[in-house]
Amino acid sequence: MPSDLSPVIAASARWLLSAFPPAEGPLDDALAEAQARHAATIAAALRYPTALDTELLMLLGPGGCAGLDAVTGAGAGDRPRAGLAPAWRTQVDEVVVSWAACLLADPDLAALAAACLGATHHGTDGVGDARRLTVPSPRDHRAAPLLRHPDLLGPVADLHRQTLLGLLHVGPAVGSPGRT
Repeated sequence: MPSDLSPVIAASARWLLSAFPPAEGPLDDALAEAQARHAATIAAALRYPTALDTELLMLLGPGGCAGLDAVTGAGAGDRPRAGLAPAWRTQVDEVVVSWAACLLADPDLAALAAACLGATHHGTDGVGDARRLTVPSPRDHRAAPLLRHPDLLGPVADLHRQTLLGLLHVGPAVGSPGRT
């Protein structure tokens, strides 16, 4: 993955982990982070598929996480007394987080999204083995029970789910049960 997307990927994964914390323990932290990063990496590559898209992102910025915070109530503890948010929060991309939430909630959709990376200028090399995302083990689910829960992710995933499904040419029948 080009380093230009690294700040957005890191901040988006960090937001997901702060809103949907992993189970207790360092191994759980690492497994949950791997899942969040894989989802954010695939989502960012699909959101910014060309070199021009990536350059425009660097010029205009990703927009921050205020909208996501409003939907979930997350981030209230990250604001210092001066009212300023930590710098990483400005690098969060709402669409990337929403698409990552869709991928975390639906391994089949994640596998389809990963397969589509070859059509982007990023290719599939930067993602590595996304098995924790596409074929999560029971251990992966135990490490990140909130991060993998479709109902909890629903409000975030629903923000931009239709755009992702349209991009991947997926009908409403594919995806999480009960969701369109």
